[in-house]
Amino acid sequence: MQVSVDTTSQIERRITVQVPAAEIDEAVNARLKDAAKNVRMDGFRKGKVPMSVIRQRYGHDVRNEVVGEVMRERYVRAISENELNPAGFPQIEATVNESGKDLEFVATLEVYPEFELSSIEGTEVERPVVEVVESDVDEMIETLRKQNAGWEEVERAAADGDQVNIDFQGFLGDEPFEGGSAEGHDLVLGSGNFIPGFEEQLVGAAAGDEKEIKVTFPEDYQAEHLAGQEATFKVKVHAVKGQALPEVDAEFVKKFGVDDGDLDKFRAEVKKNMTREAEQAVDNRIKGQVLEALKKANEIPVPQALVQQETDGLKRQAAQQFGLGEDFDVSQLPNELFWEQAQSRVQVGLLLAEVIKSKELDASDDEIKAKVEELAEQYQEPAQVVEYYMGNEQMKTQVKSAILEEKAVDALLEQASVKDVEMSYQQVLAAAQQQEEAAEESEEESQEESKA
Repeated sequence: MQVSVDTTSQIERRITVQVPAAEIDEAVNARLKDAAKNVRMDGFRKGKVPMSVIRQRYGHDVRNEVVGEVMRERYVRAISENELNPAGFPQIEATVNESGKDLEFVATLEVYPEFELSSIEGTEVERPVVEVVESDVDEMIETLRKQNAGWEEVERAAADGDQVNIDFQGFLGDEPFEGGSAEGHDLVLGSGNFIPGFEEQLVGAAAGDEKEIKVTFPEDYQAEHLAGQEATFKVKVHAVKGQALPEVDAEFVKKFGVDDGDLDKFRAEVKKNMTREAEQAVDNRIKGQVLEALKKANEIPVPQALVQQETDGLKRQAAQQFGLGEDFDVSQLPNELFWEQAQSRVQVGLLLAEVIKSKELDASDDEIKAKVEELAEQYQEPAQVVEYYMGNEQMKTQVKSAILEEKAVDALLEQASVKDVEMSYQQVLAAAQQQEEAAEESEEESQEESKA
């Protein structure tokens, strides 16, 4: 076997392999002879079909089978001998494939990039300092009350946040349109569930009122025949209901896992959960800044095969989130929607892997167990969660990866200039949300620039 390797780019290699014709012909002949023992053909006894007939009928398919196997085997041998580290699957094409001639094929593949990691020294990172105070707990408990509120009929005009029970019929001109009517529909004013302008015009309505509401469907409305159209809705209000907030008593507290109904325990549990959420938001904000700095300092080539794999993974996640089912063909979702995010993830993954390697970071079983126990606190049966994770090698590997990522971020943080910024609970959550939205916008802008 003769092998030559050409470097066509920083991460692309072109391998040309030649295999002596005698090896291929010998393998084909051996397989045809073996097959001939069991061939049944009219006019011949089993195993007595002439080789010339066997070759004529099966020779082409058998050769393709042998050549395919040889190319795969010799490709593996070639990358091993040349110490190549493929990223994804290669494209393999036979360039000479004729009986009596040396087999020649070309394998084009991407390899993992080799690079020297650049420091993020000088980068300024804001580290939020936050304390969950009693007023934050009060606000959260109020939110929990609203989430568990019921509705009580009131004898007054509807206000924003109230629920109205209505019949409605929509018209384009004088003609009612399909899908534009309902009876006994409950609508929370201010929820934004209806066409812009609809809910606002029901504020001030009372039970028994009949109203005529004029709206314009958005230009991007999903029903094309309605998009941009002016419509009139005739609405009958049957009832107005206001929120009935539950009392914060023993019965209410039991809904949140405090079985004895103790209010102090409940407040402590709420504060504990809020503190955990705040710490997570702080970690995410720091991590986001560090990883963004790492990406800017290290513009490395990214294997497109890995990006495609990550894109396919994001497609599957999206399909699950939208409840499209296990059988949904994710190839129907366009790559463009996920490509930039996938590329960013792959780049970060390669960079973090290099940080972990260069810093010789590792995670012990004790560290993994401690992390699992921390995660398990969020569940009702933490002991069962710990047992499940620690008994499942795949889950342990995922936790280990998360720990190594945290250690890598901490190592990078030592290179940066850290500035502590005092924030409230609400501010740190809002900042984390803004950072996430900014990252999404940045990816979208990059995508648009790549198209231009």
